[in-house]
Amino acid sequence: MGGVEADAGEEWARHWQHAELPGLDLLRARYVRHTFPRHAHEGFVFGAVRTGIEDVVLPGETIRARPGTVVMINPEVPHAAHAGTPEGWTYATLYPSARLITDIAAETTTLRGTPGFAETIVEDPDTALLVQDVHRAAEHGNALAADTVFRIAVARLLRRHGHALPERTPRSAGAAAAAAARQLLEQRLTAPPSLEQLARELDTSPFALLRAFKAEYGLPPHTWLTGERVRRARLLLDDGTAPAETAAAVGFSDQPHLNRHFTRIVGVTPGAYRRERARACKNVQDGDTAFF
Repeated sequence: MGGVEADAGEEWARHWQHAELPGLDLLRARYVRHTFPRHAHEGFVFGAVRTGIEDVVLPGETIRARPGTVVMINPEVPHAAHAGTPEGWTYATLYPSARLITDIAAETTTLRGTPGFAETIVEDPDTALLVQDVHRAAEHGNALAADTVFRIAVARLLRRHGHALPERTPRSAGAAAAAAARQLLEQRLTAPPSLEQLARELDTSPFALLRAFKAEYGLPPHTWLTGERVRRARLLLDDGTAPAETAAAVGFSDQPHLNRHFTRIVGVTPGAYRRERARACKNVQDGDTAFF
């Protein structure tokens, strides 16, 4: 399988982006021991399990993704995942940007407002196959087919399962403090304050801030900060920055620290992620014209 990494434990993964499909990341993998810690994405997640079972842990529930189901996670929804069976699971996942989904919804549905999904998992075998087909087309270098099948799949999911996400309620004092704390952490990514220092700067107490932050973002501040560092690391790796330089730039103590958190959240090592980005750019420059 081209571009897929393997190890002695028979786990493999490819996380990549076709340069002619902006706004869309792809992950195809088999995981057995790997577990994804609680994290969130800026965009959407659409996952289709091919074999095995994936347990996806969401606020208040755990869902079991099997072949024939499609997992749909809205932006910024915290979740974790692990194998739901001893043999693990294989799956294909699409990570489209929120802007891309909004554009497709505007063109193909009557949804108004911000599009999203009320259900996290649905039985939809034909669309699950389309998710797999997007990967197959992209891996064969056929951006036209991949983009077409992707848009058909998303439009189908939106028409069958989509709805307008509710407007956010007016911010409470706690929510305002949480937002201010997030902004401060973004600004001090490489040298963040302690929870006590953060609370003092915002004229609140540590536990009040912790409760407010978790209520607003679904994660405690330190977990959110790790996820944000990984997001920033991805941007640097996208631009070709070496992993060691990336680790220092986003506030990890060293490259092994980056490797550990990046691999747990993204599903591949920073080095593998960077190589796939470079490979995608090279394929476009070389005029890859393989057909699906």
